[in-house]
Amino acid sequence: MAAFLLLLLFLPLRAQEWPHFGADAGGTRYSPLKQINRGNVGRLGVAWTYHTGDVSDGKTYLIRSAFEGTPLVVDGVMYLTTPFCRLIALEAETGRELWAFDPKIDREKSHNLFINRGAAYWTDGKQRRLYYGTLEGYLYAIDASTGRPVHSFGRAGKLDLREGVAEPGSRYSMTSPPAIYKNLVICGSLVSDAEPRGANGDVRAFDVYTGRVVWQFHVIPRKGESGIETWASGSATDRAAANAWAPLSVDIERGMVFLPLTSPATNYFGGDRKGSNLFSNAVVAVDAGTGKRVWHFQISHHDLWDYDLPAQPNLVTAKRGGKLIPAVAQTTKQGFAFVFDRVSGKPLFEIEERAMPPSELEGEEASPRQPIPLKPPPYARQGMRRDELTDVTPESRAFCAKQLDGATIGTLYTPIGSKPTILFPGNNGGANYGGASFDPETRTLYVNSMDLGFYVRMVKRPNDSLVPYRMQALGPKYSWFWDDKGYPCQKPPWGHLTAIDLDSGEFRWRSVLGVVDELLEKGVAPTGAPNIGGSMVTAGGLVFIGATNDSRFRAFDKDSGKELWVSRLPASAHAAPATYLGKKTGKQFIVIAAGGGNKYSDVFSDALVAFTLR
Repeated sequence: MAAFLLLLLFLPLRAQEWPHFGADAGGTRYSPLKQINRGNVGRLGVAWTYHTGDVSDGKTYLIRSAFEGTPLVVDGVMYLTTPFCRLIALEAETGRELWAFDPKIDREKSHNLFINRGAAYWTDGKQRRLYYGTLEGYLYAIDASTGRPVHSFGRAGKLDLREGVAEPGSRYSMTSPPAIYKNLVICGSLVSDAEPRGANGDVRAFDVYTGRVVWQFHVIPRKGESGIETWASGSATDRAAANAWAPLSVDIERGMVFLPLTSPATNYFGGDRKGSNLFSNAVVAVDAGTGKRVWHFQISHHDLWDYDLPAQPNLVTAKRGGKLIPAVAQTTKQGFAFVFDRVSGKPLFEIEERAMPPSELEGEEASPRQPIPLKPPPYARQGMRRDELTDVTPESRAFCAKQLDGATIGTLYTPIGSKPTILFPGNNGGANYGGASFDPETRTLYVNSMDLGFYVRMVKRPNDSLVPYRMQALGPKYSWFWDDKGYPCQKPPWGHLTAIDLDSGEFRWRSVLGVVDELLEKGVAPTGAPNIGGSMVTAGGLVFIGATNDSRFRAFDKDSGKELWVSRLPASAHAAPATYLGKKTGKQFIVIAAGGGNKYSDVFSDALVAFTLR
């Protein structure tokens, strides 16, 4: 114990804690802690479990819950948000509740999911606050010591984020934590992309003390602004979406914030928004103090597949000519990792604009070209052949064969047609909100992905409809190409964890991620599994990840990809883990939300589980 306490004394404070959603403001999800390492990870056991009480299986309430939050740990206190948007403080070493704040959202109101991914911590050395948004579109400032609203902020501690960007009653939420830069709280949003006009997705910065708007970045340019030329005349006016629903990243040293923007509305038909549609589906670097655009790169032009940028950009480094280059890596649903010079926006690996097929739909003009990075290679499936139909069981093969019969199998960026269309990746990726983790020691990016295709078509609507075509999901559940048990319809593997060398752009290793217990019992080798959530990498030589829909939490050797440890959870952990040192004991803890649910599991839980060495 004395050695642990000595380590605690000399380790920098930041290294002991988890003060940001992604560990640091740049979203690396890296910890220099190594008390838990390759040699002893097998001795990990549950230290404590906290039950939030906030869970919905879609029966008591109309919608399901997704416990996707990553807790913050600051000065021995853990702060987490629940699917019902409550903010809770726990003693980090014991899980004992200290206080809870409840914004009392309407649980009878319709949402995509009950969901909240976390809060942001801010201090000026005297005051300590937490800022977070809710499903009902409010931004709260909460005293970190008491759990009470800070009444000097906004109106009695909260701001109505709809003001200035959305009509009263329109759908407007904030499901990911804001970014903090100096005395600014910078907010993205979740808005509807189902209708062409509606709430816009502008990113805004607010004064942390008062809630006053300091700057507003127009994600869809206004008349006279750069980028308006990429929209057919008048089509940008009052256009909805192109928002940033995933977390933002901040380069504190350079004063830059990086926005992962999403698809414009509507997300599957763009005949009324001809053009490449900046700044939708783009990584945009802006001056964090002013909101002025520094550079941008559009990942996909004129999106017709809901291929929005789903993950926090990772602020990383890569070596070129013996020199370390500050960079930003963006993982995507399409299965690509794009890597740019953080300052200039210049790609660190060549990107080609490749010719793509046209749309068959009347009035639609698909982009004739899309940007394809030559490195790194795609980490997710981007197509399939008919002879790759699943054979894990005769029943699954027969079910999937019926879906395949008469369907068009497209390649990446094939526009969805009026016939049943199968595309890879599906609209959940590839990669999703969990994004990637980055090891600065080896300059390796770790990204989890799934291979679950689209199974959809476009359907003609009545003449008086807002848009002439709508996407129709054809799968047994949602829009995915899987069978009635949730087994993907192509041969496995169905999920991977991939280590990418950012110096060379090559894979260091790939490991199959996840199992299907029913198939294991039938003697089928590990298949991998659909997964949504993220990883964490530590100086102990380990990559920790839940994510899979098999209720497991795993640790991999960060250099070889070998699975070193696995633990059963109360439900699947569709979240990303965090780690920290206990202030009193000096023990390293690892914590993860195991809520199940989401759209991938019918097992639900409200458990936050902490592990430490036995």
